[in-house]
Amino acid sequence: MRKTKKHTLTTPKKSSVEAFTFGDPVSMLDRREIFDYLECSLIDNYYEPPISFEGLSRIFRAAAHHSSAIYVKRNILSSTFVPHPWLSRQDFDCFALDFLIFGNAYLERRKNGLNKTISLKSIPAKLTRRSEDLATYSLLHAGFDSVPFTFQTGQVFHLLEPDINQEIYGLPEYLAAMTAILLNESATLFRRKYYLNGSHAGYILYINDTIKFQDIDNLREQLKSSKGLGNFRNLLLYSPNGKKDGIQTIPLSEAAAKDEFLNIKNVSRDDMLAAHRVPPQLMGIMPQNVGGFGDVQKATNVFICNELHPLQHKMQQLNEWLGEEVIQFTPYALNRIKNKI
Repeated sequence: MRKTKKHTLTTPKKSSVEAFTFGDPVSMLDRREIFDYLECSLIDNYYEPPISFEGLSRIFRAAAHHSSAIYVKRNILSSTFVPHPWLSRQDFDCFALDFLIFGNAYLERRKNGLNKTISLKSIPAKLTRRSEDLATYSLLHAGFDSVPFTFQTGQVFHLLEPDINQEIYGLPEYLAAMTAILLNESATLFRRKYYLNGSHAGYILYINDTIKFQDIDNLREQLKSSKGLGNFRNLLLYSPNGKKDGIQTIPLSEAAAKDEFLNIKNVSRDDMLAAHRVPPQLMGIMPQNVGGFGDVQKATNVFICNELHPLQHKMQQLNEWLGEEVIQFTPYALNRIKNKI
């Protein structure tokens, strides 16, 4: 008996047209409003800073141009500072460096048994916190169970860079360049990992000549081993009766990655220089054009007038707090330094 197969008719699924979008353009400028939410939380009777001082200390050495600009300002301030019996040059250097990095700087006034001032000592701004009464300061210690050391009320001078959102702590001027600093660091770390990885092929090897399969396998093994230390080696391939274009290398990503790395470094560097307003001549940057950066002495004089003098005036607020001329500066002049040396 012959069996017949049953055939079922299936109706094809109706195809429908689906329309979708990739979303509207997202502006990155409105993300800066996150700084408007920064506030100083009250924890254990003292205020926390609106931004992580631990993060600022790490960012300080994240990019060469960022730390170099801060050190230039600190060194010029130190060279013009006149040491005082109460304030040594070392304490002033710590005081100036803290102010440039954290936007806050502290000095403790130490007195003798007769209630007279004998010295001023720098307090690490990274670990100093302001109490609820805004007149008492505490120094934090490492450790979960550590107890902060509280200074006597009125014994700590606080120099701060004013902030528009709160008046408890200061904030540094370079916050707008934080993304550029981190981008510069990320580009450098990526380039370093790329170099240590050693796989720098970045091309397609196109072979059109008649070559033995054994030679192809040997060439493949040599290319696979071009990784890690000693990867910059030369390869010899013998191809009898070969043509001029029989073996070609088509580069893919090496040149493009190199160009993007240089562009990122240069653009982020310019952003950092704009935030610190330090002439590139004072930071050891090599000019890319033939004419260079111009007269370094003229650029230095403008920098001293626009940046150094305001910093000196800010630090001289200590004199008003003490009622004594403790912080004094000598005029900055290149000729004077040259003759002195």
